[in-house]
Amino acid sequence: MYAAGTAFFWLLLLLLAAAHPSRAQCPNDDLENRWLLRLEETVAASTTGCTVQRRCVDERLTGKCIEYHNDQWFEFTPPAAGRYFVNIGGQQCRDVRGVQLVVLSGQPCQPATYRILSCTSLGTQDDVFVTLDSLAAGRPYLLCVDGYLKDYCRFTLQISHQALGLPVSYQPPNPVRLQPVGGVVELAWQVPDSLALAGTTACRVLRREVHQYRSVEVAQVPLRHDTFGRPQSAYTWRDSLPAPGQYHYRVVSAGAAHGAAPALLLAQWVANGEPAPAMPGPAVSGPTIRLPLNEFPRRAALTIVVTEPGSGRVLLARQLQRDPAQPQQDELPVAAWQAQGIRQVAVAIGWQPKNGRKSSRQFRLTLPAPEGLSK
Repeated sequence: MYAAGTAFFWLLLLLLAAAHPSRAQCPNDDLENRWLLRLEETVAASTTGCTVQRRCVDERLTGKCIEYHNDQWFEFTPPAAGRYFVNIGGQQCRDVRGVQLVVLSGQPCQPATYRILSCTSLGTQDDVFVTLDSLAAGRPYLLCVDGYLKDYCRFTLQISHQALGLPVSYQPPNPVRLQPVGGVVELAWQVPDSLALAGTTACRVLRREVHQYRSVEVAQVPLRHDTFGRPQSAYTWRDSLPAPGQYHYRVVSAGAAHGAAPALLLAQWVANGEPAPAMPGPAVSGPTIRLPLNEFPRRAALTIVVTEPGSGRVLLARQLQRDPAQPQQDELPVAAWQAQGIRQVAVAIGWQPKNGRKSSRQFRLTLPAPEGLSK
């Protein structure tokens, strides 16, 4: 029955999109039409076609955690008091960013009554879970799912007594990063005694390059014990990075008995290269656009993000150290973007002086006309 219901849901979305391709709305777009979730039920949903009921949200309650764009609503009433897990899986998103989740209590469409229990931005398409502690029996809770930074996603959602996937741990790329030597990075973490006593048998090491959609498991480190049977608390592990770039590592516990949720033991970004890697040294070939990097001081650590206007799709994200001796830093190749029909890009350059506040400059650049077309 559930499979038939899910198939009907996606068929309904397709029919709505075909009838109104520019205004197709997801069924639970408005809070009044929120989807009532049952414990252990897995539902399939999509943020495509959703809009925002501005009178029903207040971004001041969530701070910088969320920017509402294409949200949809769910409701869950716990049958008993206690801990529950929101499992988000099967994400298929247009961009790398994934979805974001807000869980709150209060009267629907009365933001003054809202109390935020959890606000989470994923930043990836990994299968993750969000822990909700001390929920009250018989009290309805509202869940709002939105595409993070205007992403559009399909996903599955479940509220369960069992955690599935990885513990959520969104951590944007941090300019304070470890620098591996020769492409080799050494991770170090601690395993609390409580996890060892709960039956944890190993630590999973997961890695994701900043442009990848999902993390991959690169190792499992088994828990060790001394000659007296006492669990060891300190662990290290080395990894050889496959290529230059920025990598996010997470270490989580595994193998715990009694359905205990995995615990996050380490979350860390690592850069493969110099502290602020420069763009490739050889001259850029093909059509390019030029960045105004001469406006920044020599050796300034810059973060450059190029997006497609309108959709917000990230086309390039790069960190470099400003070096006037490398004029090719100022140039970005655009042939691949031209082939996609892109005519203009939005550029954001972030900069934080050693003894100053972080600032950014945002502007748009027009791509040169492709060869063979009149300018």
